[in-house]
Amino acid sequence: MSYVGKWKFHSIGTIGDDDNWVFYNAEEYLKAPMPYVDETDEEAVADELKERRQTIGGQIAVCEDGKLYMLMPLPEGVSEEEVNGAVEAGIIKLYDGMITDDPKAWEERDGELWLEVGEGMSEDGWVKLSGDDGYLTFMTTRYVKAE
Repeated sequence: MSYVGKWKFHSIGTIGDDDNWVFYNAEEYLKAPMPYVDETDEEAVADELKERRQTIGGQIAVCEDGKLYMLMPLPEGVSEEEVNGAVEAGIIKLYDGMITDDPKAWEERDGELWLEVGEGMSEDGWVKLSGDDGYLTFMTTRYVKAE
């Protein structure tokens, strides 16, 4: 399988009541409990839902040149002028119309995709993103190759 291309949000994992991983799709994630948020605080709930929508809109771009971009959608309600101003001021970077950080290096090892994350994050500074299930998994978020 070629890893080059866009990967979009599939699901996000959390530890369930039985101490096993449970993965929520976008709809389930938006409806999932917010144990770390005071659900009686409407503003806190709205902020958490905004964050969750950002996560759901996330993508990964795996490029042929060995670079990988973690992509987040532009925040809701931000004008093109504001975006352009933030880019010009060096506050944000864009790749394919989405917010990104500097690209990371990736390489394929024995048919698996590995991402350079830097020293201290693993023994050799690389983590495996691919698995036998056909997803790329970064931290607790699974991505599926976009059609």
